[in-house]
Amino acid sequence: MSFNLSNITIQKIGKSDLKTLMSWASNEGWNPGKHDLDVFWNTDPEGFYGCHVNGELIAGGAIISYGGAFGFMGLFIVHSQYRNNGIGNKLWHARKNILISRLNENASIGMDGILAMQPYYQKGGFNIAFRDERFELSGKAYSCSDNVSAIIPEDFADIMKYDNICFGFQRTMFLKLWLTMPESMAIKYKNNDEIMGYAVIRRAEKSCKIGPLFAQNDTIAEELLKACLSYASEGSVFLDIPTINENAMNLVRKYDGKYIFECARMYHGQPANAPINQIYGITSFELG
Repeated sequence: MSFNLSNITIQKIGKSDLKTLMSWASNEGWNPGKHDLDVFWNTDPEGFYGCHVNGELIAGGAIISYGGAFGFMGLFIVHSQYRNNGIGNKLWHARKNILISRLNENASIGMDGILAMQPYYQKGGFNIAFRDERFELSGKAYSCSDNVSAIIPEDFADIMKYDNICFGFQRTMFLKLWLTMPESMAIKYKNNDEIMGYAVIRRAEKSCKIGPLFAQNDTIAEELLKACLSYASEGSVFLDIPTINENAMNLVRKYDGKYIFECARMYHGQPANAPINQIYGITSFELG
């Protein structure tokens, strides 16, 4: 369907439109978590923009600000009926400019770009930091270390400090929501009162997804992974891994992970100062 781009309005969207975007993402096979919608919205209600024609949503995406210190562009989707008309190009640049205006001066922006779009994003000022590969594993009951236990409210301050190290920026509101989602399990590895890793597994449209999986070493990462696989019983489990963490790749191979597809983590500005050797699974492609 072709039409005049001047008829398009780009504006902040509400939760109902975000729900529509999430339904499109599901139809595209992105497999969002069952309760991602509420977490995404409440993390930054000002961070979702879309294109409308005659009041109808035809495209949209997230431009999340983490306290002005870091931004993330995700959930970028144009309805299939309206593609190849320049809508995506107009919306993408508008979202980038709006996000820059919401951030502190010289703050970085991250995103995960699919292979076909990476050259386009590079022209828009984003550089590839590393590749992310999605793997499918099989849920199964495993015995786990006694150091692995559920995250409780008393853990939050320590989890937030550890997440800040691994993610590279503070995301307090997001974490409060992410760690307490329905149909999920948030677990920590704690030794001598020190948080040495944590993971979240949640129910998705299809089976379960892990994200994040942060750990100080391979042994801790494996114990957290086994606990997540046990939660999923006999279903599939999806995990997105930065390929430059070779130990993470070795771990997923050990558990017979099947490659599904890949993206690239890209940054406009300086990459996040995060210890990649502790990132065994990123949190999400939508919010970072």
